[in-house]
Amino acid sequence: MNLTYSSVLGHGLESAAQVITIRINMTNYSLLSQIQNYSPSTADDWQIIGKEIKDGVENSLLVARTPFGYSRVAELFRPEGGENLAAILYVHWYEPESPNSNRRQFEPEAKELAKRGAMCLLVETLWSDMDFFLKRTQADDARNSIQETVNLRRALDFLLMQNGVDKNRVAYVGHDFGGMYGVLMGGIDRRPTHYVIMAATPRFPDWYLYFPKVEGDARAEFISQMQELDPIAHVATLAPAPILFQFSTNDFHVPRERAEEFFNAAREPKELKWYDAGHGLNENATMERQAWLKQKLNLKNE
Repeated sequence: MNLTYSSVLGHGLESAAQVITIRINMTNYSLLSQIQNYSPSTADDWQIIGKEIKDGVENSLLVARTPFGYSRVAELFRPEGGENLAAILYVHWYEPESPNSNRRQFEPEAKELAKRGAMCLLVETLWSDMDFFLKRTQADDARNSIQETVNLRRALDFLLMQNGVDKNRVAYVGHDFGGMYGVLMGGIDRRPTHYVIMAATPRFPDWYLYFPKVEGDARAEFISQMQELDPIAHVATLAPAPILFQFSTNDFHVPRERAEEFFNAAREPKELKWYDAGHGLNENATMERQAWLKQKLNLKNE
């Protein structure tokens, strides 16, 4: 039998037998407060374990300690000897059957924009593990969401403490979960000055209810518990930072009505681009995103 990830999720969606009871055990203050009152990252939390320079771009491989008892890997790309650099934090998508469902998704783009005058940080996430979706349950999702958003704030700390960064030109680029958690982070952390949100859905239960199967009161309880964190509750607060939304016309995970609802909830300045593609978008989206970032961040064209 050819058991693919999609078939497992499909079974989970259809099976009424697999029902869980949700119990989210949190502290007595709000979920957002736990993100707001985070422990900022310091230089000592980041260890460079490798470095190379190729074609004028310096690439550093790093390991970062988190406040949650585990470490994460990241890569930093910058022009060799560059100063007055824009900063871009890239956060990848989740597609377990794709080879670039990890920090390497944006590696070619980061190298290209580093040559144009940007410092780019690519980070490992919870969903870098191809099986993360099957290992979690809805009882884990709020806690995981808090930790991931804190980790993104700490990655931004590290990026902005680098020599030569212009803190007035800071972009966040996120695809799928990467886009959703970026909006949540941006509702609390005002440091990014520009956003690119790619094929993201407006509410976490849109996807976290795919699997395991949850019904009745437990389903309603989960939806209610996640409302405080849902990206659509925060996207309006990203203003006045410009936002580029990129969506596909053939995306099972983000139907047009959800995409338009998300876009409509954001404030100006904002742009919406549609692509004839699936959830992974396409090369045209990549070219238009890079052109937008070059223009907004005042990067070199050549």
